[in-house]
Amino acid sequence: MKSKKLYLFILLVFIASGLNSCENLLGNCKICQLNQYEGDVLITPGPEAEYCDAELIAIQAIKDEVDGPYTYKWECR
Repeated sequence: MKSKKLYLFILLVFIASGLNSCENLLGNCKICQLNQYEGDVLITPGPEAEYCDAELIAIQAIKDEVDGPYTYKWECR
């Protein structure tokens, strides 16, 4: 009976060590904001928020959007 409990305990530890959290798979986070420019002049800075991993990649893939004299850019630091 003791050997069966020991075996189950070792199996449980092995399985638990193989599991990962879904958060920060790449460990890459940045603070980003959507800013509004008129020409090269910053008109309206957007609110800052932290984006990580897949969200960050998606934000960085967004191209600048031009609407008349205004340009909207995602900027991350």
